[in-house]
Amino acid sequence: MPSQSIINPLRLMPFAARVPKVTSELNWKDKLGAVKARLAINRHAYMVNAGLYAIGNPNKSSDVFVTSNYKLTFDILRKNLADFNAWMLVLDTKGVNVWCAAGKGTFGTDELVKRINKTFLTDIVSHRKLILPQLGAVGVAAHKVKEQTGFSVSYGPVRAEDIRAYVARGYKVTPTMRKVAFPLLERLKLVPVEIVLSYKYFFAGLLILMGLSGIHPDGYSIVSIAEKWVSVTLNTLVTFLAGTFFSPLLLPYIPFRSFSAKGLVVGLCSAVILLMFNALGGNFVENIAWVFLFGAISSFFAMNFTGASTYTSLSGVLKEMKIAIPIQITLAIVGLVLFTVAQLIN
Repeated sequence: MPSQSIINPLRLMPFAARVPKVTSELNWKDKLGAVKARLAINRHAYMVNAGLYAIGNPNKSSDVFVTSNYKLTFDILRKNLADFNAWMLVLDTKGVNVWCAAGKGTFGTDELVKRINKTFLTDIVSHRKLILPQLGAVGVAAHKVKEQTGFSVSYGPVRAEDIRAYVARGYKVTPTMRKVAFPLLERLKLVPVEIVLSYKYFFAGLLILMGLSGIHPDGYSIVSIAEKWVSVTLNTLVTFLAGTFFSPLLLPYIPFRSFSAKGLVVGLCSAVILLMFNALGGNFVENIAWVFLFGAISSFFAMNFTGASTYTSLSGVLKEMKIAIPIQITLAIVGLVLFTVAQLIN
């Protein structure tokens, strides 16, 4: 029996109809989806289908920009490709952004090679050049992509906003385009999602402290809880905000590189400030307990930003957690023990 050749179905279609088209304009649904993602609402399912997309009216010589299938990332790229005629090759990163996906391996060599083959990209473009985001470099071995597909990999700027200038410069980046910045607005954008993802820990800690505040020299007392619930709630809320809001807000001005250390500093400073105004609401031992608890809680919540920022390297995330978590646990245990003792000597 004669062998049958595999027919590429894309060859049977008109060139312009081979891939879906997208626009650079974001509608209200896109903007609402971005807000929901920032608030951790359906965030893990906020993705587009992996594959090849056309923006404008690209042809065989048009650029190919590679990105992840996290819709927020996808939308940022297409927004910044306004007036471009280009292709967008979207990798299946399980709905994770480029930087995090590169660290996990989903924005990686194998997935890129797979997507090139699956979309028949060699038939669609005449050149053999891919433009990848700089933050995806850690996950992709460019020489292996070249060996397996014939496509060479170029790394564009860190930020999509610089793509137009990058192309205008003949596909050359400036030192500024390579620099990873984490300005105030970008830091504040992360605050809502961190608060939403962390609120359960806040309430768990609050319940523990409320329960301990009922301890009394004469036995357990609901009256003691009623007397102290306001100060316990306010103190817990302040240390929660110290880690989730004030730490990222003041990030460049706080000493130390690690987020956990920065959160520790902010937590301790918050406790000292409240102590100066006699606002911690307890006896001497309880005030000392709150200092330990402020440090532990603020450090823990601030550490969550380590995985959401490029301030620390991917390997640095695990290293920081390995060092910080035992310290946080120790501070929390000492604080809880002192808090309990403080109730017995009331």
